[in-house]
Amino acid sequence: MDKRLILITMTGHDQPGVFAAMTELVAQTAGAEIRDIEMTVTHRQMVLTLLLDLASGLVCEKPLLKDLLFAAKERGLDLDFTVLDREQVGEHKYGPLYVVTILGARINAAALAQVSRILVEQQANIERISRLTQGGLRCVELLIRTREILNIRELKRLLLQVGSGLDVDVAVQKESLYRRAKRLVVMDMDSTLIQIEVIDELARLAGVGKQVAEITEQAMNGELDFQQSLAARVALLKGLDEGALGEVYRNIPFTPGARNLVHILKRLGFRTAVISGGFTFFTDRLQQELGLDYAYANQLEIVDGVVTGNTVGAVVDGERKAELLEEIAEREGVTLDQVIAIGDGANDLPMLGKAGLGIAFNAKARVREQADTHINQQSLDSILYLLGLSEREMAEISA
Repeated sequence: MDKRLILITMTGHDQPGVFAAMTELVAQTAGAEIRDIEMTVTHRQMVLTLLLDLASGLVCEKPLLKDLLFAAKERGLDLDFTVLDREQVGEHKYGPLYVVTILGARINAAALAQVSRILVEQQANIERISRLTQGGLRCVELLIRTREILNIRELKRLLLQVGSGLDVDVAVQKESLYRRAKRLVVMDMDSTLIQIEVIDELARLAGVGKQVAEITEQAMNGELDFQQSLAARVALLKGLDEGALGEVYRNIPFTPGARNLVHILKRLGFRTAVISGGFTFFTDRLQQELGLDYAYANQLEIVDGVVTGNTVGAVVDGERKAELLEEIAEREGVTLDQVIAIGDGANDLPMLGKAGLGIAFNAKARVREQADTHINQQSLDSILYLLGLSEREMAEISA
């Protein structure tokens, strides 16, 4: 005999013992089973839903519903119920899950409306909404389910356009074990971990700031081959006193949230690396200061305390960055799906593409368009929201 499915929805002021009372009533009813369950509390207002599976041949549903209604009324709660079609429930249960994360200094109703409208148009249904920040709506996470294979590239393109117009970032990830099992974070240095391009600062001290800055900008936009641009810029540094490197490092402005990001990642057991197209003089010191596990960059040649205008060894360009990411992942015994890569320039795109989650952070337009995920936020630790961490959890870990 077919069973009946009844969805119970209870709403009202949150209070202790509600869940226990309701589940006890179901437990005392022979043939009644709880097939699905969810409970949320928002500003002390509770919503409890129970999907009950009732064997109509063994149990009369009316006494159970009567008892549930009485228990709800006794506690000042509203209770409603709906008889569901079993085939519809079974159909809805299956389909790929994705997580959509909305980030911004302030997320307003217009942003939520436009993002949700795009999801509707892409045949996606929102199953859960969570606020990850405290004291303000600055990060919202949506769990969505699609009945058909989602055109993820098209969805990201549409959300990128919406986000740009509303000053919010919208990231889309497939909900899977790998999203919650990231183990390695690889970061670029210049304009990512720190807020400057060190070669531009060195050039300023060498009196060739304008020439080098122009080449740097062209390289970061992908208008120049990185190796050629690096050689041209380094050549302009010829004759610079080695002491200038120390001066630049002592005045390095870390990106807001960079220290906290590394601190939390280390507390959570992540391995961390910086892979830079800059110079080892800086990455080695950053590794020591922040406690990073790996550091790679170009070796600036210095003879008798003076920069020669050359580099030593293989150049760390975009392709080499991707190779180093793979080497570290293999050494650590993690899959590429468990790797997060963060960068801002065109030479970061290869490693962003290799990682399970590649994030363009405050990146150039061309990089934002090609990267899997991009965010334009002031604080680097906002990346932790993409792992599903809430602001409260971050504060607890940081303490």
